[in-house]
Amino acid sequence: MFDILLDVLTEALIDSLKMLPFLFGVYLLIEFLEHKSSGKMVRTLQKLGPFGAVGGALLGCVPQCGFSVAAANLYSGRMISAGTLIAVFISTSDEAVPIILGNPQNAKTAIKLLAVKVAIAIVVGIICDLVLKALNKPVLEKPCEQLCEHCGCENHGILYSAVKHTVSIFLFILAISVVLGGLIEIIGQENLSKLLLTDSVFQPFLAALIGFIPNCAASVILTQLFIEGGLTFGSLVAGLSTGAGLGLVVLFKTNKHFKQNISIAAVLYIAGALSGMLINMLL
Repeated sequence: MFDILLDVLTEALIDSLKMLPFLFGVYLLIEFLEHKSSGKMVRTLQKLGPFGAVGGALLGCVPQCGFSVAAANLYSGRMISAGTLIAVFISTSDEAVPIILGNPQNAKTAIKLLAVKVAIAIVVGIICDLVLKALNKPVLEKPCEQLCEHCGCENHGILYSAVKHTVSIFLFILAISVVLGGLIEIIGQENLSKLLLTDSVFQPFLAALIGFIPNCAASVILTQLFIEGGLTFGSLVAGLSTGAGLGLVVLFKTNKHFKQNISIAAVLYIAGALSGMLINMLL
C-alpha cells in the first residue's frame, strides 16, 4: 500500500512540475499586461477572433498538457476568447502522439490524428466565437480582474505576484493529481478500458466521457486501446478532443462563472463525440 501511495505521489509531482514553467510564464505575462501594458494591447489580445482559434489549435496540438492549463488561465484573465480556449482544449493530445510514435510505422496515423484534431479545433473555435459575437455577449470583467480579485497584487511587483499565483495553482494541480491518481489505482486501468471494448456506434460518446478524466492515464488508455484494435480512429479522436488534461480543472478553479465552464465542457463533449461518430461513419 505504501509503495502504491509513493508511486502516485511521485507521478503526480513529476506531472505537476512539468507544468510549472508554463504556469509561471503565463502568470508573468498576465501580471505584465495588468501592470504595464496599454489598453490597446489588451484589447488586441481580446479581439484575435478567428485567428485566435487558429493559433490556439496549432499551439494545443503540441504534446504537452501545460498549454491547456495556460489557456485556461488566459481565458479566466479575459485575454483570449472562448473559441480560442476551446480550440486549445480540443487540439490538446497529451501523451497520445508520443505513444503512437513509439512505433515508427504509425507515423502517418499520428500526423492524421493531429491534422484531424486541429481541423476540428479551428472549426469549433471559430463557430463559438462567431456565435458569441452574434449574440453580442458582453465582457463581464476587465482583463485580469478576476484572477487578481482580493489578492492584493497591485501592492507588489510583477515577479512577486506571478510567483504567488503560480504557487497557488501549482499546489491545487498537485492535490488534484494525487487524488485522481489514487482513484485510478483503486479502480484500475483495466476496468476503465473494459468500458470501451465494444464495437457499438455509441463508442465515441463513451470515449469522450473517458477523455474528461483530467489525468494522462485517460489518453494513455485510449491510445493503447486504439493501437490494440479495441478502439476506432473516430472514437480515439472523440476521447482526445475532450481530454484537455488539467485544463478544465484549472478553468473551474480560476474562472468564477460556473455556467461558462459548464458550457465550455458541453461544447467539448458534443464536438468530440459527434466528430468521432462522423469519422467512424466515413471511414
